[in-house]
Amino acid sequence: MEFVVFQLADGPWVGLGSDHTDRKAETQGVSLSKQLCAKSVAPEVWRLADVRPHWEKLMLRSWAWIGGQRHPYQEGPVTTMRAPEDLIARFGGLKTGAAMYCGTLAVKGGIRPAEAFEMELEDPVLRRSIRHKYDIAVLPVEG
Repeated sequence: MEFVVFQLADGPWVGLGSDHTDRKAETQGVSLSKQLCAKSVAPEVWRLADVRPHWEKLMLRSWAWIGGQRHPYQEGPVTTMRAPEDLIARFGGLKTGAAMYCGTLAVKGGIRPAEAFEMELEDPVLRRSIRHKYDIAVLPVEG
C-alpha cells in the first residue's frame, strides 16, 4: 500500500494504491512479480496542492484480512517516503495520464498471505480519508 500520484490535465493529484506482488515469483525477479499482479487503486483522489501544506500529517494504514479477521499490517506517515515532487523529478517528470506509485511502509508482523487487503490514506487536517479494500484471488498453478 502506498500513495500514488496521478498527473492529470489540471495538475498532480494524490490517491492510494497497492503495488501487489507475487512473493514466490519475486525470488526470480521483482519486475516479474509485479507484472503478475493487478494494481489496485482507490476510486478517489485529492488535489496534491490541497494537501501539500500539511503533507507531514497524512497517514497511511493497511490491514490484512486473514481467516476472516482484520489484522494491522502497515502504518506510518507519508513522509516515510520521498516527497512526490522529488520522486517525479528523479523520474524526469510525469506526462498527463500517468500514475506513479511512491513507495511502501514496513510490514508489521512479517509478510504473509491474506484473502483481502484494506488500506487508508488519512488527512486529519481536512478530516477525510481515502479507503479501499480488495480481495486477493490466488490462481491455480496449471501445467
